[in-house]
This record gives sequence, C-alpha cells and structure tokens, in this order.
Amino acid sequence: MRKPVLAALAALLSLGCAHAAPLPQAPPEDVGFDRAGLERLNAAMDRAVDDGQVAGIEIMAVRHGRIADLHWHGKASLAAATPLARDTIFRMYSQTKPMVGVAMMILYEKGLWKLDDPVTKFIPEFANLKVLAGEDADGKPRLEDMKRPPTMRELMTHTAGFGYGLRTGNPVDDEFRADKVLQSNGLKDMIDKIARIPLLYQPGTKWSYSIAADIQGYIVERLSGETLGQFMAEHIWRKLGMKDTGFFVAPADAQRLSGVYVRNAMTGDKLYELGPAIPGIQDFTKPPSMESGGGGSVSTIDDYALFCQMMLNKGALDGVRILSPETVAMMETDQVAPGVTSSDPIANRSIADGAVGFGLDFAVTLDPAKLGIRQGPGSIWWGGAAGTWFWIDPKNDLFFLGMIQKFGAGAAGNEQLAPESQNLLYDALIPSKP
Repeated sequence: MRKPVLAALAALLSLGCAHAAPLPQAPPEDVGFDRAGLERLNAAMDRAVDDGQVAGIEIMAVRHGRIADLHWHGKASLAAATPLARDTIFRMYSQTKPMVGVAMMILYEKGLWKLDDPVTKFIPEFANLKVLAGEDADGKPRLEDMKRPPTMRELMTHTAGFGYGLRTGNPVDDEFRADKVLQSNGLKDMIDKIARIPLLYQPGTKWSYSIAADIQGYIVERLSGETLGQFMAEHIWRKLGMKDTGFFVAPADAQRLSGVYVRNAMTGDKLYELGPAIPGIQDFTKPPSMESGGGGSVSTIDDYALFCQMMLNKGALDGVRILSPETVAMMETDQVAPGVTSSDPIANRSIADGAVGFGLDFAVTLDPAKLGIRQGPGSIWWGGAAGTWFWIDPKNDLFFLGMIQKFGAGAAGNEQLAPESQNLLYDALIPSKP
C-alpha cells in the first residue's frame, strides 16, 4: 500500500467515530438470561483453555442491545505469556465477508448495481471464462463455454462457480494455489489471475464456497473509486465506531494482536504458536499486498459487536444508518435459487436440504429443528478460519460472538465450541411469558 493511501486512511480514522463507545452492559436478568446459566457457559469455554485445546477464548452475548455476558480466559500469546484482554485484536479471516457484503449493499442502495446484473458488467475481464466439464480420455481437464455469465446475486451466494484454492482434487483449486491468487499484488492482479482459471461449474447450478467476497472487494473499488480499506473505513467502520478494525494492525497496537495456533499430530498434539506473522499467508502487522474482502480483516470483540448490533437493528446503530431495513432483510433472506445443489457442506448440512440457506454473504438458518439447534429461524451466521464464530438471532433479539485463534478449528466457527456455546446460551435464556 502506498504511503499517501496510508496517510489518507490514518487521517480518515482520526476524524472520530459516530459511535465511540462499546455496547452497554446489563445484569443478565434484565435482558432475559439466567445468571447461573451464563456462568455454566463461561465455565465450559474456560475448560477448552484449561484442557489445552486453545490458548485463550473470549465470548460475548448481547440481547436487546445490551451485553449480558462478556468473558475471557487464557492467553493471547503463550510464548510471551501475554494474557487475553478485552481489547485483544483477532484475525477475523472469513468474518470479513459479511462486512464486505454490507459495503456492496451500500453501493446497491446508491443504484450502482442490481442483483441480477451479470458480473461481467463490472468485470469485463470475466467475459471469456471457461467452465470445467470433466476430463478427457487422457485425464486432462475438459472445458466448455459459460452458458451465461454469473449474476451479482450468485456472486454473493457462492453459486457463481468460482474456485478458491482451499480444496484438493480438482484442477480449478489447483490453479488457484499454483497462481497464488490469494497472495496477489492488489485486487486487479487477483482479477487478472482469476480470469485465466475456469469455473468449477456452470453459474447458478451449485453452491460451493469460493473467492466471491474478494471479487466483491474489487467491485467495491471499481464502483466507489476508493480502495476497499478506504471505503470500509469511511462508510462502515468509522460510522459504527469500530476503531480497531482494518486490514492490518498499526505498529502502536501490534502488541495487542493475538498469537495464532495449530494443534495436530505434527505438533505432538500440543498448541504451537505461529506468532503474529504467519509464513506463506499474511503478516497482519504490515499493510497487505492485497486487501482481502474474503479474509483479510482484524478486529476486537467490541468492534465486531457493533457490526452485529447494527445488523440486528436492521441497518442502524445509535441513530447512524448504514443500510435500510429492507436491504438488511434482503441480506438475511435465502437467495439460493431452487434446484441448486451443494458441493460443500456447511455446519455438516447441505445448502440444498432446506435446513440451511445462504443470503447475501451470510449463512441463514431456515429450519432449526432439522439442524437440531435452537436458534430462531432466520438467524444469520458465519465464522473465520482461525476459529472465530458468530450468530445473529433476530427472533430472540440477540447475538453471540466467540473468539479463539486456532487453525483447524472449523471453517464456520469452532466445530466444538460453537455448538456448545449455542446450546448453553439458549439453556440460559429465560422463556418468555405467554
């Protein structure tokens, strides 16, 4: 990132925030929670630290706009013996995607694009994309033409057909890794690389987790005339008071960045700290070569809570409106077309089975009973590669945030802690009187 851009972003952030304080706290009973139930939730999260599963954990439960439970335990860095704190900065990875979705919808409300516009209207580089159509007799990829370009709706629901580089066993993802698409030198370089790689399937026929949010980040830049970081800071983060959210950590705050860990057979089943710089991925203490709308942000639990509360409030926070209620409702509605099949399960369920849907850059719980969970229908959620997770439950006017920093913990939130936290939170929710 060029120095003038850094200076402009620093000046923008220094202007002050419309909402400068974290959400207020309340006694649990005042917002419909049983205090003892929340203590059981906290104790269960603590056990993950005490048993050596994670180095540290931080959780927050908010109902009716007030914090009912805020709890942290463990270390931000085992190597430095740094305790976790309320202002610890976390790598959000794919929890960047919902925020970029909001950036897209700000531009949607300005009339700059429509859901059924072809993506090629904004990215002509994709006009000649090919589609993977199996293998020939020699085992080489067989390609065919697109039947039509993907739409913006499909881009925001992972049904456009793009790869990501996260899977193995197919030539599309192999090319993403070989071309180092996620390590591109800026978003335009990323687009040029993607334009040379075929789609996994014809647009609109399957759901498959993809690089779509990074492509959206490029569209934000094209339509706004600003860098993605500038647009996000000006139109979302600064307005909400998300003072610690961005695409890298400033030098003065580097000591607040949590370490990140792996724990597997290669580490002797012990937590191994990778430190603030992750070899081959990204050093969040420096400006990135590419501002990744799909996985490049850092944040704190208080900052991301402001974003969640804005969504729960149908697009506004303390008189500051980011989106209209109608636009938020659109984002929370399943936008996957009938007949689409799923090649990637999320939450161990298929998008196409009627239990889980996908809105605009959020997963949507359609049938909680079918999933065996107690979220309200219409809840939206996602998670990050280092184990962060959240859900927003409009029916019960609540949201929950969980923060750990551990790879292999589950792409859509920690595979153990997320469901456990959900069960215990709803156990603690006092039933409403008839």
